[in-house]
Amino acid sequence: MENLLLIRYGEIYLKGLNRPYFLRALLSRVREAVRPLGGQVWLRDARLFVQGVSDMDACIERVTKVFGVHSVCPAVRLPKEDFEAVCAQAAEMMKGMTGTFKVEARRSDKRYPLDSPEINAKMGGYILRSVPGLRVDVHQPDHLLNVEIRDEAYLYVKVIPAAGGMPVGTGGKAALLLSGGIDSPVAGYMIAKRGVELCAVHFYSYPYTSERAKEKVLDLARILSASCCGLKVYVVPFTDIQLKIHEKCADDYTTLIMRRYMMRIAERIAKAEGAEALITGESIGQVASQTMTALQMTNMVVSLPVYRPLIGFDKIEIIRYAEKIGTYETSCLPYEDCCTIFTPKHPATHPKLDKILESEARLDEEALIEEAVKNVEIIQC
Repeated sequence: MENLLLIRYGEIYLKGLNRPYFLRALLSRVREAVRPLGGQVWLRDARLFVQGVSDMDACIERVTKVFGVHSVCPAVRLPKEDFEAVCAQAAEMMKGMTGTFKVEARRSDKRYPLDSPEINAKMGGYILRSVPGLRVDVHQPDHLLNVEIRDEAYLYVKVIPAAGGMPVGTGGKAALLLSGGIDSPVAGYMIAKRGVELCAVHFYSYPYTSERAKEKVLDLARILSASCCGLKVYVVPFTDIQLKIHEKCADDYTTLIMRRYMMRIAERIAKAEGAEALITGESIGQVASQTMTALQMTNMVVSLPVYRPLIGFDKIEIIRYAEKIGTYETSCLPYEDCCTIFTPKHPATHPKLDKILESEARLDEEALIEEAVKNVEIIQC
C-alpha cells in the first residue's frame, strides 16, 4: 500500500488527436509546481500521479492552482489482484464516518474479472459489514468512496477542486497591463486559465507612487505566478511621460493620452517578448477612459489585438472573482496607482480624434517611449 496524489484533468479530454500535446504541457506544469517539494510526477492511463513529496498538504495547495488540473485526490494505491485486500483498505478509509455512503468504481482495465457494478456492490457490502453507523444511499450520499481499477487499484474519498482550464503555454502568449487595482489581476487570471502564457507590464510613477505601491503590484504578480508557473514583470518608469502629458496636453484628454502611451509601450514590450496580444482589465463604462469611444481611441495606437475579458462585467462581479482567486485583499491595500494621479476633474467621455492628435503633437512621442523602455526594470515573480 502506498499514499500518493491522483490528479484529474477535465477539458483536455476533448482534444482528440491533440490530447498528447496538452497532456505533456500539463505534466510539465505540475512538475514545475511540485519541484520545490521533491518527489516524482508521472502520467499513466489518463491520470497524473505525485508521490514522495516532502509536504503533501503544500503539494496539494500548489497543484490545485495549476491551470489544466480539474481536481486533486489524496489516494491509496495497492495491488488490484487481491480484491479482498482492496475492500479491507476501503473499509479502513471509511472508519469513523457516519451517515450514508456510496461506492463509485471506474474500471479502465477491462480484463479485470469484476465490472464496475459488481465492484460497487461487493465493496459496498464489505463496508456495510465492517463499519457500523454507515448505510447506503446511491442518490445523495454523505460520503463517496472512489475506486479506480487501472494498472493497480486506487482508492480515495476526498476530491479537492482545482483551477481547471488549460495548461499555461498551450494558448500562446500575451502581455498583461497590470496595475495595483482589482480588475487587471482578474483579467490576467482569466486569460491565463485558457492556456495563455503571460508577461506583465506595470507603469510606475515614482515619487508620486511609492515603493510600497510597486511592491503591492509585485505581490499581485506573485499570486498570479502560482497558477502561471512564473510571471515576468516589466516595471516601466512613467513619471516623465505623465508630467509631459499634464504640462502640454488638454486637461480633459490627459487620462486618455496617458492610456494611449501605455498601450504603445506595452506593445513594444509584448513584441520583444514574442507575445501575440495585449490584455487589460477594462470594462465598458467603469471610468471615463473606458467608454466605447475612449476604448476605440486607445486601440488605434497598437497593431496587436487587445483582449478585455472583463468588458461586460460589473464591479461586484469582478470583486467576487478577485476574492475567489485570492487577489482582492492585496488589491485593496491603500497604496496609490499611477492611473489615479493627475486625474482631471472632467475627463472626456466622448473624445474626438482630432483633439487627441492635436495634444499629442506637442509631445516627442518617440523620445519619451524610448527613454521609458530603456529604463525598464524586469522582475521575475
